[in-house]
Amino acid sequence: MDWSLIFKAVLALGGLAIVFGVLLAVASVKFHVEIDPRVDEVLDALVGSNCGACGFPGCLPAAEAVVKGKAPVDVCVAGGKAVAEAVAKIMGVEVTVTERGVAHVHCRGGLSESIPNAIYQGIDSCAAAEKIAGGGKACKYGCLGLGTCKAVCPVNAIIIDEDHRRVVNRDKCTGCGLCVEACPRHLIEIVPRKQIILVKCSSKDKGSVAKKICTVSCIACKKCEKVCKYDAIHVRKNRAWIDYDKCTQCGKCVEVCPTTAVVKVTAIRERKSREKASESTPAPV
Repeated sequence: MDWSLIFKAVLALGGLAIVFGVLLAVASVKFHVEIDPRVDEVLDALVGSNCGACGFPGCLPAAEAVVKGKAPVDVCVAGGKAVAEAVAKIMGVEVTVTERGVAHVHCRGGLSESIPNAIYQGIDSCAAAEKIAGGGKACKYGCLGLGTCKAVCPVNAIIIDEDHRRVVNRDKCTGCGLCVEACPRHLIEIVPRKQIILVKCSSKDKGSVAKKICTVSCIACKKCEKVCKYDAIHVRKNRAWIDYDKCTQCGKCVEVCPTTAVVKVTAIRERKSREKASESTPAPV
């Protein structure tokens, strides 16, 4: 064995290691980029879901844009008012955040109300089910009851109940609109947060047909339209539509709707408070 060759090889490799080490050290100094510490602070304040609702590819680019003044402090659509105020505090500015709307699903036909047309066996995706003979629901306008909208919600505001209905937790929803874009049947709308009188049906079938398919569908009877004194609700294309600017939330339309397609919704925290109050009230004797 020629030890001189081994010695030379070790020297050569050691020399290369030193050269590359020096080059890396010089490069790290020469090309060093100062990172504003506020970037990490802003990043920590954001939701962190990398949902893309803000228009940036992720939360880090959004945080960098805020610090550089290329994006407003309320850039995080999913985070809503609370996140905007936290980012504004980090940046040392004041912000007036306009309260965003809330998502509303125009369908409440679950397994108990809406008859099936077939048994769908596939991935948990409404978009996939829609492409396979329209999914398993007889109502071609109704919610398919799968997980597409829930999957894209960055704040877990969409609840799936045991009957496969989609319920929006109005306490959590920030009105980012990602679920609106994800729904293949366009059943989700961002409505004013104060609006609690809403239509929960999107069927365009005639009343006799719609009622056979779903017991809670709008049957275009126009009772809601006739009872409204403010010209705020009209039946068009066999379903009721509410003009939110005109609606006074009197609830008369809810009272006369024979299928409960028009409803009064409340935030989950309000429902829990009422339930608690009801439990604490002694029963009449």
